[in-house]
Amino acid sequence: MEKRTLGRSGLEVSAIGLGCMRSSAGHGAVAGTKQEMIAVLRGAVDRGITLFDTAQVYGPFVNEELVGEALAPFRKQVVIATKFGFDLSPDFDPRGMKGSPGLNSRPEHIKEAVEGSLKRLRTDVIDLLYQHRVDPNVPIEDVAGAVKELIQQGKVKHFGLSEAGVQTIRRAHAVQPVTALQSEYSLWTRTPEKEVIPTLEELGIGFVPYSPLGKGFLTGKIDEKTTFDSSDFRSTLPRFTPEALKANQALSDLLGNIAERRQHLPK
Repeated sequence: MEKRTLGRSGLEVSAIGLGCMRSSAGHGAVAGTKQEMIAVLRGAVDRGITLFDTAQVYGPFVNEELVGEALAPFRKQVVIATKFGFDLSPDFDPRGMKGSPGLNSRPEHIKEAVEGSLKRLRTDVIDLLYQHRVDPNVPIEDVAGAVKELIQQGKVKHFGLSEAGVQTIRRAHAVQPVTALQSEYSLWTRTPEKEVIPTLEELGIGFVPYSPLGKGFLTGKIDEKTTFDSSDFRSTLPRFTPEALKANQALSDLLGNIAERRQHLPK
């Protein structure tokens, strides 16, 4: 497995990371039982993957518990990334993260959330802590300052942002160096290329793309006849309506033809 260093931080991770969201209940159908998912995570370690991505909102909470249990025997070999930023009330409905929960990146909430994550992940330090979404009600300087304190206390190693704009990145980075930005990026979603990626290159910040296969669309396994269970967050996304899938099918077909000519189709 090839390795990458995120920006100028010195944090080395495998070139391919494992997003763990769908390995537990809460964001769509789970591919197997808990023990089967633990086996998947441990199998990823055997194959050289060192970056594992979770979040408090996945489940909520149960995904962090799964990741913590699965990776406990390999803790020194792996990098665990998790995220804060949602106010998780008892009646939170995780499907599509609609309606609730609200955003909450108040410094006191961040510190409380991290204590919970540490316990669920069965670790004494979080390798990479992302703000899951920017909270317009809390200055990003306050968020970065709270994470900086957690880093000074040894509870967090690196600070990350997710889906943040250029000015937010710059303001946060001025308070506490940002190690990585995580945003959606694929041949289907190229918005970061315009301003965000050049800014990251300038500041020495790593880029961790999520949904690099367009949430499954670019695999060639989805077409206008594909249906999604109500528990699948894609059922809430406009781009996965039958009309949108039909309109975008030409893109998928084109990519498939290019891959076939270059003999890069998955085996």
